[in-house]
Amino acid sequence: MKKLLAVFVAVVAAVAISVTAALSSGDGRTVLKFDTMAPVVAPYTGLTNPIRGVPGGGVPWQIDSASGRLRADGRLQIEVEGLVIVATGVNPVGMFKGIVSCQSSTAGVPTTVNVSTDPVPATMTGDAEIDAKVALPSPCFAPIVFVTSGGGNWFAVTGR
Repeated sequence: MKKLLAVFVAVVAAVAISVTAALSSGDGRTVLKFDTMAPVVAPYTGLTNPIRGVPGGGVPWQIDSASGRLRADGRLQIEVEGLVIVATGVNPVGMFKGIVSCQSSTAGVPTTVNVSTDPVPATMTGDAEIDAKVALPSPCFAPIVFVTSGGGNWFAVTGR
């Protein structure tokens, strides 16, 4: 009876471990949470000094507030307010998108992998909400999140 009980306990434990592993693989754990983003400024404006291959917007931008979260399953949420050009105080771009940049590897060689969301509407006052899912590479080390134009030039990036 003790042997049978021991086998039963072992089977229950194995099932519990399998269920836990299944739930945690690709789950919604937070990989990156941020409450601020830095706007593009010189020397990162334009094509000259891209960050991880993502070029900056052509002129300096400013941002009132930003927050967001990247989850292990690729869910990306970004909320920006007041993301506008410094000189005009206006956002002339009708659509923003999010880009997640990861350090990864291909065949053992370090690479940068950038994945993006579909564009979402942005107001002239620079407000937008991005709620999307991206296909994160594995591994995804040191993720950076950008808010970009539809063409992929960044206006804000995680950091300060």
